[in-house]
Amino acid sequence: MLTAKVVAQLLDDLGVTKTHSRPYTSNDNPFSEAQFKTMKYRPDYPDRFGCKADARAWAQAFFGWYNNEHYHMNLGLLTPATVHYGRAPQVIAQRQTTLAVAYRLHPERFVKGEPKPLVLPDAVWINPPKLAHDVSQPSPATVEKTDSW
Repeated sequence: MLTAKVVAQLLDDLGVTKTHSRPYTSNDNPFSEAQFKTMKYRPDYPDRFGCKADARAWAQAFFGWYNNEHYHMNLGLLTPATVHYGRAPQVIAQRQTTLAVAYRLHPERFVKGEPKPLVLPDAVWINPPKLAHDVSQPSPATVEKTDSW
């Protein structure tokens, strides 16, 4: 005899894990989405917060860690605080010194030659400003002519 189950129960029985991402949403902000994923996949992220004060306390601790301790790939494996407070050049120089020493001592470990630290991007934007001469955006007349909906 077959019995009905809630889809969540069926997926759980099949070993399908829950994801926090939103399906079919291609226009989300990639920086915000990356931060939300980092937040939601933290081991201490609760299923529910008891109250607004609990959520605020958890978020304050999270953002302290995120900004001061979490190394970001798109920031050359630096923390946002390191970049924001202008300490990136010193950290990158220290990394280069360490990598150079390691290379001199054991060049056989570096099959691609002397290693270089990751490069810090020139700018990171959530919403970059639109330039007056930005031709990547179609004009309103072009949109009217090409829109089929």
